[in-house]
Amino acid sequence: MTETPVAAKATRREWIALGVLALPTLLLSLDVGVLYLALPRLSADLGASSTERLWIVDIYSFLLAGFLVTMGTLGDRIGRRRLLLIGAAAFGLASVAAAFSTSPGLLIASRALLGIAGATLMPSTMALIRNLFPDPAELGRAIGVWFSCFLGGVLLGPVIGGLLLDHFWWGSVFLVGVPVMALLLVVGPILLPEYRDSSAGRVDLASVLLSLATILPVVWGLKELARSGWALGPGIAVVVGLAVGVAFVRRQRRLTHPLLELGLFRLPRFTPALTIQLLAGVVMAGISFEAALYLQVVEGLDPLHAGFWLVPQNLAMIIGLNVAPRAARRLGTSTAMAIGFGVGGIGLALLTQTDSVASLAAGLTVTCLGLGVPMALAMNLLLAAAPAERAGSVASLSETGTEAGIALGVAMLGSLGTIVARHHVDAGPNGAFTAGLHVVAGVGAAAFFICALITAVLLRTKAEPAPATEELAAVS
Repeated sequence: MTETPVAAKATRREWIALGVLALPTLLLSLDVGVLYLALPRLSADLGASSTERLWIVDIYSFLLAGFLVTMGTLGDRIGRRRLLLIGAAAFGLASVAAAFSTSPGLLIASRALLGIAGATLMPSTMALIRNLFPDPAELGRAIGVWFSCFLGGVLLGPVIGGLLLDHFWWGSVFLVGVPVMALLLVVGPILLPEYRDSSAGRVDLASVLLSLATILPVVWGLKELARSGWALGPGIAVVVGLAVGVAFVRRQRRLTHPLLELGLFRLPRFTPALTIQLLAGVVMAGISFEAALYLQVVEGLDPLHAGFWLVPQNLAMIIGLNVAPRAARRLGTSTAMAIGFGVGGIGLALLTQTDSVASLAAGLTVTCLGLGVPMALAMNLLLAAAPAERAGSVASLSETGTEAGIALGVAMLGSLGTIVARHHVDAGPNGAFTAGLHVVAGVGAAAFFICALITAVLLRTKAEPAPATEELAAVS
């Protein structure tokens, strides 16, 4: 019987390298929070119309989602560290351009470049983490730290943005990224090793175009449907994007070196873990949307004070993320994930009884405490299930699924909340919004309990898994 080789343990150098990889992660989450605070001031200064304001916000996420698959695969081919450093330099330059924009058009263009550069950062950091920590237990802890840094940026964003806007002009919020990226460019070549797939072929340009023509219309259509309700244009965009997606998949099947390795989806644990991530993203996007409406419409809080009430849920998520590896070692991965989803479902069930800010914050805190466990472990499963040389592709798929989940969640569950509110107009605006939140939370609770069942059944394995490279060769 062949013994499974023991993965090498990480040294201090690898853990320091993880700190370096946390820099772009922290920055990307900071960027989201500070823009919303700066939007009123920059709109007045630049004379941006309502349509231009929407594009200033949305163009970043559109292009980020559109280029993730391409950039993840490109990193596997040219080197993940190289792509990370190229993206860091581009992000820093685009940040300067955004800060000193003199018109809405220039700012939109700068935000577009930021989105493309951001698409290089996320899959590169996750792929490098996969290479730095081959031991599954250490990989789990590293992922917990990575997620915690992302959430830390979410927490710090309003604080840093508020301080900058109190003392400087609106462009200062974009300059936060410049010293961070400069530091990454200096220490990255020293501390981060290079990894690439030496057997990968050239990037297929037609596949890149097809992937963009698939993702961009779908994400845009879903966001527009969520924002404005049913309309013919966004509906057609979604259908067209899905149709192009069929052509994209067919082309990948014919290529010797595809942009997206479809064999990944046939790996044990890979597709269930990716599906769970998508479902969790849908639920939490819808809940977050409804919670924001409740805090501002029902309770009358301004965005900044509403954000403070969401701090406990982010802290709870950080705890859950860092507890996850220990829970997996004690209980087994599938059991720990199932319990986490169960706790998250209980938190959403509590939200069905929300009647105050405190009860909303309590329900969200319980939800995120539970959800942190399966989120960390699902990412661990995804990265561990695939060969190390495909880590960039896996990370990009995970991030694309997250973006799609957010768009779907707001479109579907946000629309559900609106429909319910319309049927409770007799209860007044506050009562109608509260009713919508209760129904969405109930649907989310049911979805989390279903996720608990999926993890308990589909992700439970009795035998030691084969090395990921052998598994992929067997299913390709």
